[in-house]
Amino acid sequence: MPDRPNCPRYALRLNAFRRPGAGLAGMVAAAAAVGGIDAADLNYPDHLDGHGPAGAARILADHGLALNGLAMRYATAPGFALGALAHPDRTVRQAAIDLTRRGIDAGRAMGARLMTIWPGPDGVDYPFQGDHGRMWDDLVAALAAIAAHDPATDIALEYKPADPRAFALLPDAATTLLAIAAAGAGNLGVTLDYAHARMAGELPARAATLVARHARLLGVHLNDGYGRRDDGLIAGAVSPVETLELFVTLARIGYAGVIYFDTFPDLVGLDPAAEARASLALVGRLRAVAAGLAADPALAAATAAQDAAATSRIVAAALYGAGGR
Repeated sequence: MPDRPNCPRYALRLNAFRRPGAGLAGMVAAAAAVGGIDAADLNYPDHLDGHGPAGAARILADHGLALNGLAMRYATAPGFALGALAHPDRTVRQAAIDLTRRGIDAGRAMGARLMTIWPGPDGVDYPFQGDHGRMWDDLVAALAAIAAHDPATDIALEYKPADPRAFALLPDAATTLLAIAAAGAGNLGVTLDYAHARMAGELPARAATLVARHARLLGVHLNDGYGRRDDGLIAGAVSPVETLELFVTLARIGYAGVIYFDTFPDLVGLDPAAEARASLALVGRLRAVAAGLAADPALAAATAAQDAAATSRIVAAALYGAGGR
C-alpha cells in the first residue's frame, strides 16, 4: 500500500476509550497515548456536542491527531428508530438529510472532506413491513441530496447486512454500488468494514476489488470476527490470511487512506490501549508481508491459474516461513 508523506494512516474508535466524566478530550488523550495513532474520526453529532467544530478541532490538535472525517450517528439522535434516510415519514427523512448536511458543514469547518454514513436504522424486521421499492427510491434520493450539498466532500457509505435492523437496505458491497450508481453522484463511495463484509458472506478482498472497479474505496474499517455478528475483534487475530489478502488487494488498487480500527475492547473487558497495540502489531506485520506479495510474480501466476495449493504454500512461507515454495 503506497504511503503518502505527512498523511495519517491509523485511527481508532474513540468510544472504546470512553470513561465516565472524561468526555471527548479524555477519549482523544487516551487514544493518542496508545502510540502509532495519528488520525481520528469523530461521530456526528455526538462527539461535537458541547464543543462545536472549533472546540473539537482544538482537542484533536492539542493531542497531535489529524481529523480524517466525520461519521453520522443517526441511532443516537431521537426519532430515527424506524429509519433515517428511508423513514416512511417524509418529514423525518428530511430531518435526517438536514442533520447530515449540518454534519458535512461541521466537517468542512474543521478541514475535513470526508463524511461516512452508516444507515443502520434503514431496513426492515418483518415481511410486509416496508415497501421495498419505495424505500430504495427514498434512500437513493436522500443520498443524492446529501451528495449534492457539497460536491467537494466525499460521502462514504458503510454497508452492513443487519443490526440494528434484521435486514438492512445496504447489506453488501454490490447493493451499495447499485445505490451509488442510482444516485449518480461522483463524490459517493464506500467504506469497507472487515467484520461487516464477513457478516455479509463476502471475501473482503473481493469486495474491495468490486468497489475499486465501480466506485471509490474511501475508507477501511479494520477488525476481525467470525461472520455471525459484528464481533469487532483485534484485527488479524481470527482470519489473518483473509486480512492479508485484503492488504494485498489494497496495495494493488493503490488505496492510501486511513486504516481505522473499529474494534470493541470496551464491550468485552479488554484494556483498549493494549488491544489497540495488538492490532497495530498484527497489522504492521501483515502490511509488510502484503507489500512483498503484491508484486510477487509467483503468487500472481498461481492466483491466475487458481492453484490454491501453490498460493497456500507461497502465503504460508511469507507469513510463517514454512517449508519454502
